[in-house]
Amino acid sequence: MAALVGTGLVCGVLPGTDLAASEARAADSGWVAGPNSAARLIAGGVNGDDSALRAGLELRLDPGWKTYWRYPGDAGMPPRFDFSRSTNVRSVEVGWPAPRRFESGGGVSIGYGGAVVFPLTIHPRDPARPAVLAVDLSYAVCGTLCIPAEAALSLPVSPQVHLAAVAGAGAGGLLHAHDVRVPRRAALGAAGGLAIARVAVDRSTKPWRVRVDARAAPQAELFVEGPTADWALPVPGAGVPAAEGLLRFEFDLDGVPAGADPAGARLTFTLVSGEGAVETTAPLD
Repeated sequence: MAALVGTGLVCGVLPGTDLAASEARAADSGWVAGPNSAARLIAGGVNGDDSALRAGLELRLDPGWKTYWRYPGDAGMPPRFDFSRSTNVRSVEVGWPAPRRFESGGGVSIGYGGAVVFPLTIHPRDPARPAVLAVDLSYAVCGTLCIPAEAALSLPVSPQVHLAAVAGAGAGGLLHAHDVRVPRRAALGAAGGLAIARVAVDRSTKPWRVRVDARAAPQAELFVEGPTADWALPVPGAGVPAAEGLLRFEFDLDGVPAGADPAGARLTFTLVSGEGAVETTAPLD
C-alpha cells in the first residue's frame, strides 16, 4: 500500500491561529490509516533534566486484529522502525510494552490487540536546535489472515513544542500509561516481588529441557528470546505451581541455529503478570 504522511509540523503559533488548535496539532502527527489499523506519533514532554525528549508511536487495531511484539513467537513479523529521515536526531530508543500470547491453529504468537503505544526516547544531535522526528514504520496486522502495512510519520520535537503539546492534549498521560507497561530490568534471583528466581537446564534430553522458576501470580506468562534474532525458541506453556511458592515454566530448547552451542548462551526472559512485568537476561549454565 502507499504510505500516507501525517505532517504535524507545527513549531510555533502563526498570527491569527487558535492556540489550543496549534497545541493539539503539535501534540501528534495525525493518524495514518492502514489495513484494519491506524498509526500516529504523539509528543510526550521532556525527559527530566536530560536533553532527551519523550514521544510515542501509537498503533490502533480494529477489533479481532493483532500486531506483534519484538519476538513474534511461532509466526509473524515484528514492527520495524526506521528513523533515518529524522532531522537533528542522533538516536531513538524504542520501548516495548509487555505483550500477551495469542493461540490459533495450534501455534502461539506474541503481540498486542486493541491499541499499543511504543514509548520513544529521542536524543537530539544539538538540543539547542529544532528537530523533527520522522519514522518509516513497517508492521503486520493479523486476523484470519495477515496483511503487511506501512506508515510514514513525522512530528516536531523540541522542549517548547512538547511542553505545550502535553499540557494542551494530555498526550503525556497516554504515554505514561504505556511507559509503566514496559518490563523493568531485573537481575536473576532479585529479591522482592515479581522476579525470575532461577533457571535450570536438563542436558540429559535432546533437545535440552529448560526450567524457569518465577515469583509470580498463577496467570503470569513467560516469553523467551535467544541471544540473536536467528534463534527461534518456543513460547513456554502456562506455569504450574512449584515448591517455595514459585511458578514453574518449562520448554524444550528447540529452534537453536545450526552450529550454535547453547551452553552458556544468554537468553532473555520476559515475565508478564497483572502486577507488572520484568525482563531478565541469564545464561544457560
